[in-house]
Amino acid sequence: MSDLRRGFALVVTAVALAIAGASPQLLGVEPQSRQNQAGESDTRTAVEQLFVLANQARAAQGLPALQWDPSLAQAALRHCQRMSVEGPISHRYNGELDLTERAAQAGAHFSLIEENIAVGAYPASIHQGWMNSPGHRANLLSRDIDHVGIAVVPAQGVLFAVTDFSKSVETLTQAQVEAKVAAMLQRYGLAIASDPREARTYCASNGHFNGPDAPHFLMRWQNPDLTVLPDDLVKKASSGDYRRAAVGSCEPQGLEGTFTAYRLAVLLY
Repeated sequence: MSDLRRGFALVVTAVALAIAGASPQLLGVEPQSRQNQAGESDTRTAVEQLFVLANQARAAQGLPALQWDPSLAQAALRHCQRMSVEGPISHRYNGELDLTERAAQAGAHFSLIEENIAVGAYPASIHQGWMNSPGHRANLLSRDIDHVGIAVVPAQGVLFAVTDFSKSVETLTQAQVEAKVAAMLQRYGLAIASDPREARTYCASNGHFNGPDAPHFLMRWQNPDLTVLPDDLVKKASSGDYRRAAVGSCEPQGLEGTFTAYRLAVLLY
C-alpha cells in the first residue's frame, strides 16, 4: 500500500497608500474487454463498498461524508489499470503523468489532492489495510478533503484499488468570481464599481498600478477559496475609511502543477 498528498500554497500581495475614503453515480469502473457482465458487476460493487466504507469511517470520527467526483474516478481508473499490469504498485510509472496532472487531465479541479493505492483480496481487507496504516488513514480521514473517486481492477487473482481524494474547487467564470468577492465587500458598506477593467489590468500585472483613477489601497492575491477575504483586506474594508471598491479577476500566475486557484485584485477608494 502507498499514500500520497499534495496541496496548493496561498500567495498574497498588498499595497497600502494614503488613507481616504472574496448514492453517487459511480463511474470508477470500466471493465477490460475480456470481463463478462458478472465481472463488471462485481467490480462496480467493490467500488461501491470502498466508497461506503470510507464514509462510514469518516462518520465514526464525526467528519462530513465525501462527495463522489467522476473526474477523480476516471483518473483513478486509468492509474489502476496501469497498476494492474505493471507489477509492484506505485503512484507513478515511467512515462506516466503524476497524480496532479492525471486528475486535471480527467477534468478535476482541486487545491489539495491525495491518493491511496493497494492490492488485496477483498474491498473490506483493502479498506482495513488503509485504516491500519497511519499515512493512508490520515488521507482518508482528512478534514481538508471533500470529494473522492475510486477505481478497482481485478487482475492476477486479486483486486487493485486506487482512491483519489481532493479538496474540490468550484469552476467559475471571471464575472462569477468577481461577483462573489464583490458580495463580501458590500457587507462592509462598500459600493462596487460597475467597470472592472482597471482592477483586471492590475490583477494581471506584477507591477504598480497605472490607471487614471488611483486607489488608496490595492491588493492582489491567489486562493482556491472564495468564501473568505484576506485578513488585511478585511481590516481595510471594515475600517470605515473607504467608500467604494473595484474587483478584478484574471488568470492565476505561477501555480505549481495543475492546482486550481483564482487570482484577484481589489482597489479601494
